[in-house]
Parts: sequence; C-alpha cells; structure tokens
Amino acid sequence: MKIAFIINDHKTEKPNYTTPALGYAAYKRDHDVFFIGVGELAYASDGHLSARCKTITGKKFNNQETYFKAVQKEEFTKITSAELDVLFLRNDPSDEIDEREWAQNAAFIFGEIAMQDKVLVLNHPSTLASAVNKMYFQHFPEILRPKTIITRDQQEIKDFFKEQKQKMILKPLQGSGGKNVFMMDSKSEKNLSQTIDAICRDGFVIAQEYLPEAKNGDTRLFLMNGVPLQSEDGKYAIMQRVNASGDIRSNIHAGGKPQKVKMTDQILELAEIVRPKLVQDGMFLVGIDIVGDKLMEINVFSPGGLNVMGEMYKTDFAVEVIKSIEKKVHYNNTYEDYLFNSRLATM
Repeated sequence: MKIAFIINDHKTEKPNYTTPALGYAAYKRDHDVFFIGVGELAYASDGHLSARCKTITGKKFNNQETYFKAVQKEEFTKITSAELDVLFLRNDPSDEIDEREWAQNAAFIFGEIAMQDKVLVLNHPSTLASAVNKMYFQHFPEILRPKTIITRDQQEIKDFFKEQKQKMILKPLQGSGGKNVFMMDSKSEKNLSQTIDAICRDGFVIAQEYLPEAKNGDTRLFLMNGVPLQSEDGKYAIMQRVNASGDIRSNIHAGGKPQKVKMTDQILELAEIVRPKLVQDGMFLVGIDIVGDKLMEINVFSPGGLNVMGEMYKTDFAVEVIKSIEKKVHYNNTYEDYLFNSRLATM
C-alpha cells in the first residue's frame, strides 16, 4: 500500500519519535511510505490533495533512526491523494500555537479532501477537528474524569481552588506535552492571579482536581481500534511515566522517565469505558493518560512513546499498527463505496 504520514515539519520531527517508528514498520513490510509536513499540503486544480513529500526506496536500514535520517536527506517529490491508500494524520496542532496558527487545522481540512478519493484517513479528520483542544475529553463519561472547570473567569477559578482545599492543577485548554501546566497549593496561592492571567493569554483555563497519586507520575496506554494495543506475544503498549524531580509533569518531553508497568483490571475497565466513543468517532490510534482510577487526558493527535515501549518490552508495537491498517485498506478496496471512513477507521 501507499501510506503517507502528515507531520508538523521535517525540521522538527526527530528520528526517535513514534511517527518515524510507524513509517519504518510500514517500510519493512514493503509498503511505499511518504512523510508530508503540514506546510507542504496543497489543493490541486483537478480537485485532488497534492503534497510535496519525502520518501525512500530500495535500501535496507538497521533501525528507525537511520531510516528516518536517510528520509530527511532525500529531495522533495510529489504525490496526490489519487495515488494514496492511507493518509495518517500525525501532526500536533498545539505545536503550531503562536508561530504557525494557519497550520493548526490544515491537516483536517486536507484530510477531508483526501477522503473524497477513497483514501483511508486516520484518525478520522472531522472528529480530530472537533478535538483540537482538551474540551473533547469532557465528552467522555464523568466517572472517568477528575473534577474540572473550564473558564476565563478568575473568581470562578479561585472559588474552585477553595472547594479543592487549596490544591489544584491549572493548564491551558489547548496544548500538549506538559506545556504551561501548574500545580497550585497554599504555598503558591499568592501567585494564583498571575498564573491564571498567564494561561488566559492563550485562551481558556482548565482548573482540575489534584489527584494525590499524580506524585508518582501517570500511566500512558495506547488504544488501537478502541482496545489496548498488544504485540503478537501478548505484551501491552503501556508504561509508567515518572515525574522528573520537583516537577508535576510526567510527559517524557518534559523530563518524565519511562518505566515498565503491569496491566491491571482497573486499567482495562477504564479502557472499556472509553472504547465506545473512540470507536464511534473513528479514533484509530490514541494514547490515554491515567492517574489512579481517573483519566487525565486522551491524546488523539500524535500520542508518543510507542517506540519507547517497544524498546522497553523488546517487542514491535508499531508493526501491529501497520498490520491493522493493512486490513482496513483491504476492507476499503473490497467494499468500495459502502464503508464510511469514520467506521472503517476503527474496524
């Protein structure tokens, strides 16, 4: 199959990220793999999506890093949606805040154009467009979520702070990777107004119940087709992300340390509650972050860590993702116009 991955930019995509891992897994299975930066997308006069992309063929590589470094050195070539089987939207809109705001919605828009050519688009672009901020998380059952308010009203946040016995988390509605996440308590209360103002500059503020278990970090679990991702040998794509010393954030980009963790019945229960909406929304591959018995976030754009988990458990989770996509392409070709992209995405 011909599969293209949309990334933020070739200059910022690192060879050890999850998307290059997925691309390398597809390459090893003899598929044609293309990488497209958001700024390289275009709409052609014949009605097709067109893009400048980078690809490589006919060479062998020892690992994903040498593979992707070789891809990055390649000259740009062109591809259109008429030639593609799959378009995997793996860019993170929150990385475009401030500097490239035009790039935040581009992948969803062009993804919907590609769908007109019967290209399988993952995750489903219409749902991704509605999940561009953390409000998407609030559409899942309340039993899963910590107590939360989303507002720009300072007094409302201060009242919530008192209700939470002077301990809460503040973060922006739009963002990822642990950016601008603050833990407020009685010691930092004097800075509360200033912190709220700083986050308000970027939009709405999420004020959230502080979960004591968060001091141990969080658990990142990958879900594919709505269920926990497993390798062929039965290992789960799951890890504990331990906070860096003196930091409330467990994100690996923010210094969190990955560790092995065992799957539990409680985590499987949480995943099962999340599953119906993910399946309905066409969310093929997502990462959920768990603290205690609550979900903290659902990352539907470019969840990371799959390659880290693969190294940790000595298995290849990325190849399982590609195998699932291969089945979907087969279904798409067999049924032609009878399957909606949103349903096909999670089959």
